[in-house]
Amino acid sequence: MTSSAHIVLGALTAFLVVLLATPSLIKVAKLKHLVDEPGEARKLHLRSVPTIGGIIIFSSIIFSYSLWFPDIGNDLHQSIREFKYIIASLIILFFIGVKDDIIGTAPVKKLLAHIVVAFILVLMGETQIKSMHGIFGIYEIPEWARIFLSVFVYIVIVNAFNLIDGVDGLAAGIGVICSVFFGVWFITVSNDTMALLSFILAGSLLGFLLFNFSPARIFMGDSGSLTIGCIISVLVIHMIETPMKNIPDELSNHSVPILAMAILVYPLIDTLRIFFVRATKGQSPFHADKNHLHHRLIAAGLSHSATVLTLYAYNITVVAAAFFFGYLDPTLAFFLSLAVAVMLAGSFFLLKTKK
Repeated sequence: MTSSAHIVLGALTAFLVVLLATPSLIKVAKLKHLVDEPGEARKLHLRSVPTIGGIIIFSSIIFSYSLWFPDIGNDLHQSIREFKYIIASLIILFFIGVKDDIIGTAPVKKLLAHIVVAFILVLMGETQIKSMHGIFGIYEIPEWARIFLSVFVYIVIVNAFNLIDGVDGLAAGIGVICSVFFGVWFITVSNDTMALLSFILAGSLLGFLLFNFSPARIFMGDSGSLTIGCIISVLVIHMIETPMKNIPDELSNHSVPILAMAILVYPLIDTLRIFFVRATKGQSPFHADKNHLHHRLIAAGLSHSATVLTLYAYNITVVAAAFFFGYLDPTLAFFLSLAVAVMLAGSFFLLKTKK
């Protein structure tokens, strides 16, 4: 069977597992009262909604990735090595997330889980960013710096997807957009195992989005957002570390790190902005509030559906801009892409607040 067939079947399997199993999960969650109740000022839903959707997202990804993982190829040993570290990391984050969704998890335990996962992925699995590809004139990164940078990237991305999961269909939809872009990239550069993982994530989230789009019948919870963030962080690092010999000539002049950051622009911009705002107020960066970009759009009178569609369009537009600037000097392309991202995000604050 060809690699393309594996990718298509993997995505289809993940989609069908979520599509067929989620209704039963919703029933069980309601019977066992595993729901999120409205009440806090920052919450946007007005009824009880099950919070354990991450269980089916995680299960569909593990099942589909294991079932359709290629068992032939020139880099089979390396692929299996990556596979086992990814699966081990996902299992740790999944159980921490499920516990947090049901009874809550102490911040210290969450931090410990992230440290363990970072150790597995970055040190044992050597999932590391080794070059900046000329941004700020930096190419090869010293070993100690690549470890710290890779851990930082993992922590930021995982927390970014956790923080944007605040309105129906947002985290799942942005996850679909990101994973499809990554999947197309990995197909282009002939990285079949990462392409398979990308499209399995996309298929799983697309199936979940049918139940999570406004009005949501189920939330993914931390078990879902942590799973998505972990996989996306792995995809980002693998994209940045794509060997130059595998990149087609028409893409060889593009700065890969800039394209990767553009794909993740909404989670990154929103998270960094929130952390900055909270820091200026003397609050913890993890203090819950209503200062996210999606809160701003809803305050301007947009519905949940219109809000997430606007943010989907924002994410895609910045990727297109980064691709357009790709032929320029890497540092210049970085600042131009950042300017587009910041100006578009800033335009949301020009909207009048609905009374």
